[in-house]
Amino acid sequence: QVQLVESGGGLVQAGGSLRLSCAASERTYAMGWFRQAPGKEREFVATISRGGGTTYYANSVKGRFTISRDNAKNTLYLQMNSLNPEDTAVYYCAANSAGSIFAVASRSREYQYWGQGTQVTVSS
Repeated sequence: QVQLVESGGGLVQAGGSLRLSCAASERTYAMGWFRQAPGKEREFVATISRGGGTTYYANSVKGRFTISRDNAKNTLYLQMNSLNPEDTAVYYCAANSAGSIFAVASRSREYQYWGQGTQVTVSS
């Protein structure tokens, strides 16, 4: 059972930046970030392969957000720049404990494990 703990959320003004972290309790493979705004369904943000060589982003965050990972620390990151109020949501980390080192996943049902989420609020 992989435990995932997100951190780094908070309140930021529009145009600002935040860096989210997700610490995993053990080795993981494909990892991703999702978010859920009030009254909306959870949506995909970004994913990264274990090897780090493959990444994929939602169009809404492409060019502003960067996903990365440090396998030595079992930690996933999401650098978020040029934030706007539409980015306000609870951000969730997701991971798989097996698979190809090249695999990524952009759908919720593809993930085995989820964190509890961290709130990101962007004020205008």
